[in-house]
Amino acid sequence: MSKGSFLHRVFDLYYEGFRDMRLGKTLWAIILIKLFIIFAVLKVFFFPNFLKAHAQGDEAGYVAKQLLEGKSE
Repeated sequence: MSKGSFLHRVFDLYYEGFRDMRLGKTLWAIILIKLFIIFAVLKVFFFPNFLKAHAQGDEAGYVAKQLLEGKSE
């Protein structure tokens, strides 16, 4: 990638911006911690694997059956 190419200039813009920020690094850390909590911790406790509990190994067949019958448990 040459120094004057568009991709190099875009990369350099973001690299310099993130390298020089102080408060932003803390804010990004808070955002990443919150995302981890949302997707890792809350998923385990509040979103059980409904399909695994009800399909008994044939997930595709279970979904097709539920769609064709038009009802859910």
